[in-house]
Amino acid sequence: MIAGKRKREIFRFRLFVADDTPNSVLALANLDAICRRHLPDAFEIEVVDVFHEPKRALADAVFLTPTLIRLAPSPIVRIVGTLSHLQTVLQALGLEGEAA
Repeated sequence: MIAGKRKREIFRFRLFVADDTPNSVLALANLDAICRRHLPDAFEIEVVDVFHEPKRALADAVFLTPTLIRLAPSPIVRIVGTLSHLQTVLQALGLEGEAA
């Protein structure tokens, strides 16, 4: 690795939704907008529909939707809701200081 050049860490997210309910659609749109603005080219989003994959929700102890889990970087972070309160979400995800 060249001195001064650091590989940017990839943020990995898993979003549990309930089909195309309004709250689930809003959470995905908000997460996508946050990632594109604050983590361009440094994020992965996996969407899990609890109606189609209920065992995955149980395995991850997800009982409410929408639920976002930040898998990487550590530590794991969970947020329940539509991700509409931007400052709170950025703070929870550790993105508060990221350049827009």
